Amino acid sequence: MCERGGVSNQPLTTQARGGLAGRLREECDAEAGEERAVTSTQAAGRNHQPGFALLSLPLSLVSNHTTFALAGDSAHNQAMVHWSGHNSSVILILTKLYDYNLGSITESSLWRSTDYGTTYEKLNDKVGLKTILSYLYVCPTNKRKIMLLTDPEVESSLLISSDEGATYQKYRLNFYIHSLLFHPKQEDWILAYSQDQKLFSSVEFGRRWLLLHEGVTPNRFYWSMMGNGREADLVHLEARTVDGHAQYITCKMQNCSEATRSKPFPGYIDHNSLIVQGDYVFVQLTSGGRPHYYVSYRRSPFAQMKLPKYSLPKDMHVISTDENQVFAAVQEWNQNDTYNLYISDTRGVYFTLALENVKSSQGLEGNVMIDLYEVAGIKGMFLANKKIDNQVKTFITYNKGRDWSLLQAPHTDLRGNPIQCLLPYCSLHLHLKVSDNPYTSGNIASRDTAPSIIVASGNIGTELSDNDISMFVTSDAGNTWRQIFEEEHSVLYLDQGGVLVAMKHTSLPIRHLWLSFDEGRSWSKYSFTSLPLFVDGVLGEPGEETLIMTVFGHFSHRSEWQLVKVDYKSIFDRRCAEEDYRPWQLHSQGEACIMGAKRIYRKRKSEKKCMQGKYAGAMTSEPCVCTEADFDCDYGYERHSNGQCLPAFWYNPSSLSKDCSLGQSYLNSTGYRKVVSNNCTDGVRERYTAKPQQCPGKPPQGLRIVTADGRLTAEQGHNVTFLVQLEEGDLQRSLFQVDFGDGIAVSYANLSSTEDGIKHIYQNVGIFRVTVLVENSLGSDSAVLYLHVTCPLEHVHLSLPFVTTKNKEINATAVLWPSQVGTLTYVWWFGNNTEPLITLEGSITFTFSVEGMNTITVQVSAGNTILQDTKTIAVYEKFQSLRLSFSPNLDEYNPDIPEWRRDISRVVKRALVEATGISSKHVLVAVLPGLPTSAELFILPYQDATGEKKRTAANLEQISETLIQKLNQNLVHFELKPGVRILVHAAHLTAAPLVDLTPSHSGSAMLMLLSVVFVGLAVFVIYEISNTLSFQMSYTFLLRTSTPPPSLHPSAPAFPSTLQHG
Repeated sequence: MCERGGVSNQPLTTQARGGLAGRLREECDAEAGEERAVTSTQAAGRNHQPGFALLSLPLSLVSNHTTFALAGDSAHNQAMVHWSGHNSSVILILTKLYDYNLGSITESSLWRSTDYGTTYEKLNDKVGLKTILSYLYVCPTNKRKIMLLTDPEVESSLLISSDEGATYQKYRLNFYIHSLLFHPKQEDWILAYSQDQKLFSSVEFGRRWLLLHEGVTPNRFYWSMMGNGREADLVHLEARTVDGHAQYITCKMQNCSEATRSKPFPGYIDHNSLIVQGDYVFVQLTSGGRPHYYVSYRRSPFAQMKLPKYSLPKDMHVISTDENQVFAAVQEWNQNDTYNLYISDTRGVYFTLALENVKSSQGLEGNVMIDLYEVAGIKGMFLANKKIDNQVKTFITYNKGRDWSLLQAPHTDLRGNPIQCLLPYCSLHLHLKVSDNPYTSGNIASRDTAPSIIVASGNIGTELSDNDISMFVTSDAGNTWRQIFEEEHSVLYLDQGGVLVAMKHTSLPIRHLWLSFDEGRSWSKYSFTSLPLFVDGVLGEPGEETLIMTVFGHFSHRSEWQLVKVDYKSIFDRRCAEEDYRPWQLHSQGEACIMGAKRIYRKRKSEKKCMQGKYAGAMTSEPCVCTEADFDCDYGYERHSNGQCLPAFWYNPSSLSKDCSLGQSYLNSTGYRKVVSNNCTDGVRERYTAKPQQCPGKPPQGLRIVTADGRLTAEQGHNVTFLVQLEEGDLQRSLFQVDFGDGIAVSYANLSSTEDGIKHIYQNVGIFRVTVLVENSLGSDSAVLYLHVTCPLEHVHLSLPFVTTKNKEINATAVLWPSQVGTLTYVWWFGNNTEPLITLEGSITFTFSVEGMNTITVQVSAGNTILQDTKTIAVYEKFQSLRLSFSPNLDEYNPDIPEWRRDISRVVKRALVEATGISSKHVLVAVLPGLPTSAELFILPYQDATGEKKRTAANLEQISETLIQKLNQNLVHFELKPGVRILVHAAHLTAAPLVDLTPSHSGSAMLMLLSVVFVGLAVFVIYEISNTLSFQMSYTFLLRTSTPPPSLHPSAPAFPSTLQHG
């Protein structure tokens, strides 16, 4: 992640058109349009109408621009720009040709200017003429240090410069960089995220790298940002565990071994949920289908974030953690395209509602965008677009969401005509999309160094509209607004807001821009190029004295990049003195006390033309006397129509005393809490501030025991963490006893010693009754949890006969590995039945009434795992079976595994058919497990598709006699391998009765398929009469082994973006 502001990280797309005639026509139209706009504003000026005036410019200003073409790079369609600023004249530009068909960069050029962009030098020979560069990074704490990244399609290398890009050293990498994250204070410390999700660290500005961790979630790694600096080398990351879960991990940047890692959050977290911002760490954990959010303040133990009880959030976005407070957007259970804004206490635990139904939208990459804008330079000031009865309206707050109001529309339009717009029926509405692209200003812009000036696009009316968009400016922090353009413009702040530069949003080429020296009250037209230019973006010089800007563009889609440097320093002949400023007091519609203080700023007088230079900030700040407006409703309280904060129906105020012990005290809420960062004093502060109160002695009540992840299942041999929760009672003087239900129990003197949870490992599977009992001198309470301890189900095998008779009950059994896995559910599917049979037992009896080949499927559900097996059974009124034996030498080659038996069964069946000429539809062969090798031959009646009659008993007898004759004549044989001939014999004849007159079939006819794995049983292979059923099993090669096989486990800040065109 590279710095914000110095290096361009976002795409910039040129507006170049196709044909020359079309371009010339567009240029003429554009110039005519600009002239028409000038004519109307000149007319307004002649009529002395307020709101807009056209000024003439000095000749020196008009001529003070230069243009430089990046020759030879006309095909390049992307660029990245670094402008050092801060008294440095160096600008670096990396241009690239990105082939969208190949998805890679095929050419690049590096340019450097040492005169603020007047001229540029091409540095391809200094980085290697054949080197293809992909990205440009700059150290945010020392902008003399530059890092270039080569295209990974060609090579993986870094080029490092310590002299603002004048010279470079090349270092090869053994991994491919996806993104970089620089340390906020240590200039040589960098984290690198690779394309294969590995995180590396460097303390030498990329010259050497150390692998920190593998399986790191993209964009979920952070430097520690604690204000005390104690954790400067600590890295926070979210990583994937071997079983596919996500975990929050911290470790030192030079030592992240298993022994030195910390896991601050007990248990797993949701994927892609870790956020580290300043003193706060946030994670999400979903249980019971609902997300739960946890926060750690200054690295204290995690606490669950408390929203109003029935908000039931579906999604949450942390907007700000400034000034020791969390501002969050929450989508509640009944919202789809809106979010509610909540604001927290200092610890980030208890949240109260700030604004309902704020509009949201989906970004191009699927990210959620909330229509909320924090005004730069004025703490506590926000703009938000709220949806009311399907209309979107813009609201403003000066006190962090305590109070919101609509925006007063301008009194006159651009031409000085009065605007009839009466609150609350009509107001000003603004588009609040902030540009991630440093080359464009987005829909709204403000600056820390110009705290009263906001420029935004929007419309006047009953609701926000995408039509009839105009540009508006306020120079008194949103109290009054002026219309400045009838079309959208990008606005650049120069000289701490002393100069505003506006450039029209258009797909047409332009050569003019507009300047204002009086906070947008009047504007001057300025020609910055002799030929119309397709503008791709604009950048201002970073730093305190920003008076140089560069316009990036193309004369046509075939031309080189054109860099137009515009220098406004010649406008001013002196720096501003004290007498050039006037005091300005921040206010909200006349109310001077904002966030408990009166703040007075310095503003340059509008008639003075002098250079401001370094920003001085507020002149004075004086605390105000506290009033009710300085307090918001506390957690669990709601503001009623009379302004009072009263408990919500779901909230019990006395519940806050549950952490109290007899003899101690707690802060009893008055229903109000002071707005965080509010600086008011005295007044009603004492009345609204929470009061210390003696903790009442209470018997235990509302005892609960839950698992840390909210699940009622645990895995055998793994830690399970229990959390004990008590609504009321003296926690410090209560005895807790926990019985895990497996013969082990523990006791605790008080609940505080179990804040991190009670861990236990179950050695056996089963359902365990976990009980907890709490007692103090006033009473007792107990709670029970039934925990299902399981082990992973690895294999299911369905055991049933090969053949059975019609209308005869058969038994089907699901054989499991391992045999004891805990609570299971069995789902049985028979033949063509559309409804399954669900049981808790692994065996079932069933009767088939239809002759032919029938299937049985069983699905076994164990926790989150579902495995299944399917078998085919032949169902007939009559059949015969015959035991087969083989040449003794076959035993030497019998590994006694199902795959081998399946292949031998297929070979034997083919040999029988070839020797006898009997249709394969009448024959079913199954090689049996064990030694000596033997098989069962089934002779089945069969009716083909032409309606041929089924074989009669005599027919089956005849087939049987034919088979036995051929077998006895040693005519049935096969070649196992070259030189190894195997004879098939008829063993003792155990023919099944042709008609089922007995209670059960003979043993051979009712041969069962049993499981093979680790229990000494064998899997048989069934061959269907119509085709072969291919049955495969994952552990079949282990029949004679004593140990199971090894398990197989299948195993970002985004890149800086670029200027783009074409």
